[in-house]
Amino acid sequence: MHRRSFVQTMSGASLLAQAEGEAGAQTTGARPRLYRIDYFHYRQGDQGNRLNQFFSSQMPLLVKHTRAMGVFTAVMAPRAQTMMVLSGFAGGEEMEAAVKIEADPGYRKALAELEGGGEPAFDSLERVLLQATSFSPEIAMPAEKPKSPRYFELRIYHSPTRRQLALVHERFSGPEIKIFHRSGVHPILYADTIIGPELPNLTYLIPFASLADREKAWDAFGADPEWVKVRAESIARGGQIVDYNNISLWRATPYSPIQ
Repeated sequence: MHRRSFVQTMSGASLLAQAEGEAGAQTTGARPRLYRIDYFHYRQGDQGNRLNQFFSSQMPLLVKHTRAMGVFTAVMAPRAQTMMVLSGFAGGEEMEAAVKIEADPGYRKALAELEGGGEPAFDSLERVLLQATSFSPEIAMPAEKPKSPRYFELRIYHSPTRRQLALVHERFSGPEIKIFHRSGVHPILYADTIIGPELPNLTYLIPFASLADREKAWDAFGADPEWVKVRAESIARGGQIVDYNNISLWRATPYSPIQ
């Protein structure tokens, strides 16, 4: 991959005009409202090590230009060798301004090392641009770094229509999040996909200390009497407002700010 294409990959400049028109995202403010997820697919061999070396070495610079940053490796995903990078910005202007990292000498050197050699740094990239929902919390860094990196579950709920996606929002922002919390499910982000596959959809990200904690929490949620009632009512009102969902599991890298 050539240097210019990788920098454009990191900045997302080509998506901003569409994103601003679709989302109406503000470009100022303290909270991240736009999120970008980059999926770097790589092969067995040294590609994963090269990506880890690059992102770990450049993390101080990346954190400086984003309001939320997480780097994760796949535990259970459609492609086993995948790195997921989550970046948060107040809006489109801030995302565009992040391209200034291109001028940093340390970044340029690390990029040259990443792209050196005969093999590419990674095989392919998928990008998704999201806008935080009105009921999404602001991602907060843990007060203390966990003793071991947490697991993160990414759930993408596809709705047949935008009207039904609005009903998903209504259900989440009403009773569902309360049931989540008492069951041990504490998402750190809820967002609508602006640009990406399987539109329309709601994406949310949930940390768990262990896979056992995850299983326990979802068992409690599924058995909650109020959830059974809420789900039946939503189906009666809007039909299957979620016709399918995609679930993947990730683990934070040791250098990821989001742990």
